[in-house]
Amino acid sequence: MEIFKKTTHIDFMRMRKRTGIVSIIACIASIVIIAVKGLNFGLDFTGGTLVEVHYPETAELSHVRIVLTESDFPDAIVQHFGTSKDVLVRLAPREGVDEQTLADQILAVLQADDPSVEMRRIEFVGPQVGKELAERGGLAILVALIAMMIYVALRFQYRFAFSAAVALAHDPLIVIGIFSLFQVEFNLTVLAAVLAVIGYSLNDTIVVYDRVRENFRKLRTGTVIDVMNISINQTLSRTVLTSGLTLLVVVVLLIFGGPLIYGFSLALLLGVIIGTYSSIYIAGSLAVAMGLKREDLLPPPKPDEVDDMP
Repeated sequence: MEIFKKTTHIDFMRMRKRTGIVSIIACIASIVIIAVKGLNFGLDFTGGTLVEVHYPETAELSHVRIVLTESDFPDAIVQHFGTSKDVLVRLAPREGVDEQTLADQILAVLQADDPSVEMRRIEFVGPQVGKELAERGGLAILVALIAMMIYVALRFQYRFAFSAAVALAHDPLIVIGIFSLFQVEFNLTVLAAVLAVIGYSLNDTIVVYDRVRENFRKLRTGTVIDVMNISINQTLSRTVLTSGLTLLVVVVLLIFGGPLIYGFSLALLLGVIIGTYSSIYIAGSLAVAMGLKREDLLPPPKPDEVDDMP
């Protein structure tokens, strides 16, 4: 048993019950919060008015936002479209105001600030389209989870597949729960970030599972918990470095990316942290709890070896 004492530095499995309880509480709380408060869906899901205008010179988005905010349009989403002279303004539906009137008001406000502003196009996205997007987004997450579960089952073993699926569902659920709690806008970019989080978390989990299978074949002594601890510790430096560098980029996006990608950056930030936690504490611990055995991952004996058995 000396090899295990030298290799294992952190006893992750010793904390598996406590971390499991924390995760269960967090998931239940997320479900309750989502059910009670719902999500603050953006225009991609709720529908609204889209106005594209053209400036003769480069348009400063910060100035356009200030002009719209001072004219009672603080919720307007402003971004460049194609070139720095073309600006896209998106607005949520307003009670008692039809889409055409709302678009005319936006154009009037912008032309009052700069008479040279030209209207390029007006589009209206109905709530039915937004509802379909929300349904397809939820379906995309579900299909991604099922496909990854099948992949892990084929590559490893069904206990790993179930554990990975639970860990992967755990990550986006808590991220979405936090978005619901603080009513951060949930749009298509956030949905893309959630799907990216699922892939990121799976990658970390696969690395750990691969090392577990390798160690089961190399180390013939020690318990399942010993091997799981060794495997997690051996991949820990890789996990920390990958997560740290990813977080560095995401934090820069969060701070300097502006309001347009704030939700995307926040979802990635939360997802990387929670995904790293789940790949260390949830995926492996759940496989152990389901009765993972050394025999489950050892290659089947060769025919001549079977013949030699008494």
